[in-house]
Amino acid sequence: MKTLRMEEMNWVDIQKAIEDGFKTVIIGVGSTEQHGPHLPTQTDALIADVIVNLIAQKLNSALQARTISVGCSDHHLAFSGTISLKKSTLKAIIQDYIESLQKHGFKNIIFIPTHGGNFEPLKEAIEEVQEKYSKIKIIAFTDLMGFVDAQDKIAVDLNITINEAGSHAGEAETSEILFIDEKLVKRDRFQPGYLGILGEEEVQMLFEKGMPSLTDIGVLGDPTKASKKHGKIYIEKMVEFLIAEIRKKI
Repeated sequence: MKTLRMEEMNWVDIQKAIEDGFKTVIIGVGSTEQHGPHLPTQTDALIADVIVNLIAQKLNSALQARTISVGCSDHHLAFSGTISLKKSTLKAIIQDYIESLQKHGFKNIIFIPTHGGNFEPLKEAIEEVQEKYSKIKIIAFTDLMGFVDAQDKIAVDLNITINEAGSHAGEAETSEILFIDEKLVKRDRFQPGYLGILGEEEVQMLFEKGMPSLTDIGVLGDPTKASKKHGKIYIEKMVEFLIAEIRKKI
């Protein structure tokens, strides 16, 4: 097939693909939110879309459903352009995806989140409907700290400190967007954001008081060492990590 993205396919070809054994469908769950002064608001959605497409290619008999591009981003609302869904709204969207896709013959429905605020709602949404759809497997990677740890390990291997890589618009995400589409990156606006400890207390503060409680530019990390080369490595390694996690559940 020329594409695995169902949004680029017609229903006849999608139906034929399913009949031919493409019974796994994968969905990215991103966000539309500020990513500092240098990255676009579509950053998380774009990374999700690319990572999921690569996963679909490597899993062979899998198709990619349209990425969910808006998520739970209340803690970013102090910055212009952020759009945030209520937790109940995101859960309803995820469950509607499942309701729709299971009708067409898919046996595995997989969700991959790339925005921290989406992990918990995704986990809850699937738990609530799994029994209803007991004949299919609904799989999601919902281990936020596991996701962060995997990215941190890649950064260390690249001689980037964990604080520089950051968890939001730092070296890691900036490198990924440089690799995906460098035209979207404002290099002249690179500047360090919050580089301190990001433990449970700090994370709780972010969710309760918003990003400005730690950073007035909306950046956790330092994008100044970002590169396309690093971005390619981050994405490829995260794809490998996520495929390994998916295969444990299929």
